[in-house]
Amino acid sequence: MIGLIIFLIIVILVVSSLKRTAGGNERLAKLFVIIRSTAYVLIAVVILFSCVVQIGPGEVGVQTLFGSVQDRVLYSGLNLVNPLVDVENMDVKTQSYTMSIAQDEGNLSNDDAITALSMDGLTIRLDVTVWYRLSESDAPQVFRTIGVDYIAKIVRPAIRTALRDVSVLYSATDIYSGKRDEFTGGVTKELEDAFFGRGIILERVLLRNVELPEMVRAAIDEKIASEQKAQQMVYVLQKEKQEAERKKIEAQGISDYNRIVSQSITDQVLQLKGIEATLELSKSQNTKMVIMNGKNMPLIFGAPSF
Repeated sequence: MIGLIIFLIIVILVVSSLKRTAGGNERLAKLFVIIRSTAYVLIAVVILFSCVVQIGPGEVGVQTLFGSVQDRVLYSGLNLVNPLVDVENMDVKTQSYTMSIAQDEGNLSNDDAITALSMDGLTIRLDVTVWYRLSESDAPQVFRTIGVDYIAKIVRPAIRTALRDVSVLYSATDIYSGKRDEFTGGVTKELEDAFFGRGIILERVLLRNVELPEMVRAAIDEKIASEQKAQQMVYVLQKEKQEAERKKIEAQGISDYNRIVSQSITDQVLQLKGIEATLELSKSQNTKMVIMNGKNMPLIFGAPSF
């Protein structure tokens, strides 16, 4: 914009000089007047448009006037500015930085996983994603002290350093399983300290994958398999114990029943049952012969069939 304004001013000066040298040529003088007037109008239009700057959603504008960064932040929408300033748009939306073993998955196309040492001296490889964003109010300071490439200068080195500094405080198996959340919390604290005062806000650290040495991974798999077998054996023993308890209760019930029945059967009861049976037989239409001696159960003989 400034270059265009300077060009139009030069046009006006040249036309004014040519008009003075035109002498009595009225047609040429009128042409110079038209050109100069057009240049004035164009300068006014350029200045007007230079005073209005549109900032997109999720961005802020940082103003620079003759190399000096201005502290006033331009927010999303239309903003009135000095027509002489340059405006640099900076992204303040949530961004992610991924370091991955997989090709073309992270911010770099090649294998970008972090190689670190654990407390027990083992080499591990870490896949991580970090969510962060630029502070709107601190955007001018970031632009002034770091520049627009703050990701390469601050974010990436801070992530690599934090992962390596925290990994030496934990064993490989703890990072892999037992204390994974605690390890992630330690990395988060390290990154918050690294970003503090630099206009970068940390949102979350995601530990995506932990790759252990082959022998360690095999040992962990064997341990997990042994634990699963032990848990299965405990379940089987509990089931057998419950079944044995059930059979014991069932046998006790049968024993109690037999004992109660045997105690309740006396000679008087047997005689009573015999009398009742005899009475029932007497009601039958079939020929019967009943032998009773008053002590034992009646002996009943049916009539022979013909």
